[in-house]
Amino acid sequence: MKQLRRYTEGERMTHWVVAVTFVLAGLSGLAFFHPSLFFFSNLFGGGPWTRILHPFLGLLMFVAFVLLALHHWRDNVMQEGDSEWRKKAPDLLMGRHPEMPPAGKFNAGQKILFWVLLVSMVVLLLSGFMVWRPWFEPLFPIVAQRLALLLHAAGAAVLIIMVLGHIYMGIWTKGSIRGMTRGTVPESWARLHHPRWLREMKQGK
Repeated sequence: MKQLRRYTEGERMTHWVVAVTFVLAGLSGLAFFHPSLFFFSNLFGGGPWTRILHPFLGLLMFVAFVLLALHHWRDNVMQEGDSEWRKKAPDLLMGRHPEMPPAGKFNAGQKILFWVLLVSMVVLLLSGFMVWRPWFEPLFPIVAQRLALLLHAAGAAVLIIMVLGHIYMGIWTKGSIRGMTRGTVPESWARLHHPRWLREMKQGK
């Protein structure tokens, strides 16, 4: 069966750096979110080391995601037909793939995910910077720090929910994970899920 190149080696490596740092930053952050979750700090050598490592893990995740975003942002710009795709999203959830409007390299749902993740990570970066002890926290008043902590928690919650949805859809849509592990997808997969992208590939775009 003919295979199509969907992601390069560099894109896949960067994606998995984002994935690994997301898990590590998430677990280290949850350790401080609530006392009942503090046991996660044992994964990082205890509370002090968890506090030290968390911002660096978050920063690495942000940088890796920005590298992905710089490469893929054009493919994630909403285009004509995406609004119709969003209206018919329930058909996709019911497994009626052929009834969906033809999608490009990324469908409207993936595009929404992309922009929500980007905004969430920017919020996490800025709010985390404001409470990063002992380097930057003294630069901001206590009221600003409290607001930053609230925004940081909200941004983290949105990020975690969206990533869990991303993982679920990747597993639920059979054949999708292959694209990010091997870099290629069968032509039949592209014809079913991203027919407009398939046409563009055949046209040499």
